[in-house]
Amino acid sequence: MTTTVESHASEPRERDGVAQLRALGSTTVVVIGGGINGISTFRDLAMQKVNVVLVEREDFASGATSASSHMIHGGLRYLENGELRLVRESVHERNRLLKIAPHYVQPLRTTIPIFTTFSGLLTAPLRALRHSRGQRPKPRGAVLIKLGLALYDTFSRDNGSLPRHQFLRRDDSRKVLPALHPDVKYTATYYDAVVHSPERLALDVLLDGTSAHRGAHAVNYVEAIGLDDAGVRLRDRQTGAEFSLGARVVVNASGPWTDITNHTLGSPTAFMGGTKGSHVVIEHPGLLAATAGREIFFENADGRIVLIHPLHDRVLVGTTDIDADPAELAVCTPDEIAYFLELVAEVFPGIKVHRSDIVYHYSGIRPLPRHGDIAPGLVSRDYRIEVDRSRRDLPVVSLVGGKWTTFRALGETLANVVLGIIGRGRSGSTLNEAIGGGRDYPTTASDVAEWPRKHLPDLPPERREALFARYGTRAIEVARHMATQTDKPIADGALSTGELDYMVNTEYAVRLNDICLRRTNLAFTGRLTASHLDQIARALAAARGWDTARTRAETERATRELAHHHGWLSHAPSATTEARR
Repeated sequence: MTTTVESHASEPRERDGVAQLRALGSTTVVVIGGGINGISTFRDLAMQKVNVVLVEREDFASGATSASSHMIHGGLRYLENGELRLVRESVHERNRLLKIAPHYVQPLRTTIPIFTTFSGLLTAPLRALRHSRGQRPKPRGAVLIKLGLALYDTFSRDNGSLPRHQFLRRDDSRKVLPALHPDVKYTATYYDAVVHSPERLALDVLLDGTSAHRGAHAVNYVEAIGLDDAGVRLRDRQTGAEFSLGARVVVNASGPWTDITNHTLGSPTAFMGGTKGSHVVIEHPGLLAATAGREIFFENADGRIVLIHPLHDRVLVGTTDIDADPAELAVCTPDEIAYFLELVAEVFPGIKVHRSDIVYHYSGIRPLPRHGDIAPGLVSRDYRIEVDRSRRDLPVVSLVGGKWTTFRALGETLANVVLGIIGRGRSGSTLNEAIGGGRDYPTTASDVAEWPRKHLPDLPPERREALFARYGTRAIEVARHMATQTDKPIADGALSTGELDYMVNTEYAVRLNDICLRRTNLAFTGRLTASHLDQIARALAAARGWDTARTRAETERATRELAHHHGWLSHAPSATTEARR
């Protein structure tokens, strides 16, 4: 991790959020790391009325949080590892998120194709004891999967309303999924959940925190560069300005970069051992139809978990599990792309998918604990909390591990540790607290369909639907902001100048790719054209007060990131192509 300051064609001015921190001088808790777990901890502490500041060196939800498989799941495969506590918590939190974040989290029917009957039955119990590399697991057969799903169903009884699993033989399976490989003997179907916009859900959690308490502040593009006598030393990566912020506790929630952050703070650790996970997004109507609206989930012969599921009228395929150095940029490689294409052929051999069908790819490093010779795919996804009291006046609390599904419970657990250190009691729980645009969300399909017309009557139908899908019930707030100014459509109507202004003033959008990658799904779905990028850059320049040189520099930077991280130049559609879609 470097600590370089971003350079631009013109001198950037200090943002209001940074100015507030400088004026603040001190707080009670500083949380370092604006991924979902740091944000969740921030929200929980803010709801306890604790003065808390969250700092993130890049954009919020731009690291491991944005590189997930978009799944909210109970961890079916953790059962074999004996991680019953994690499975129980994951299932409980999955069911909870379906209720408190229904605008982003929905049930997802998941089907496992099964090629054998008894395979793996005798060796599966040894997995919890022998996880070393080089051991090629035997494929799971129908009997073993049936036992696992029966146990999984018992964990789902706590507060869930999802159906129990279903088993089908070959002929019945082919009726439902006719494109399946002919050698599939059975299919097992159960329910988990999908989060279709994880970065936006993280933003909602963040905004819940800042609105819960006047003493809660969050800022992106600010990094912690050390500790000094005054507290935590911070640097604004936009201007290069450095300042100190006093605190009683520091929470290190920087995910796979936890050890790097601790080294920066002067207390080196060796907690982390993350693995790289990559994914591709495919535009292929035949493959989309073949999934029948469900996730196809199985373990490949090499032991890696494979998922193929529909998302935003595209198909997401993942994932890899490769040891990785968090100090190096994680990028999806050509070999990984070839691997994904082979995976599709293994399940749907009659469907031909080519590299040209890939509209987006991404990669991230999972915040896993150091795991020695344990195979990457079998490393525990559970979390633990480490407290360093070597500096008695400023203890550092480090989060090791953590996964998307359990972010709410993890944030509450981590907040409890902090509350204990500062001598505060808990005043309430986030357990039943709706998140952002999930508040007052309609509960029936007919009410969901009616909501945009009823609550956004002054907008054209397409914009109503788009805002509701992007923000949930917060769309009312966004529409009010848009009505205060001249609102012009950009990016073929996928966005507008007033909405973009809202993203800047309320949702902390600073850079061009904050819009393209995390406030919208334009890049993810392959719908971002060069013309769109230029339009968004000019609108963002107006909102942020950039001159021509700064706008050009931002556009060039965004283009490089989109090309190198996500393969954008190789598949970016032209305006003519986009018009035909």
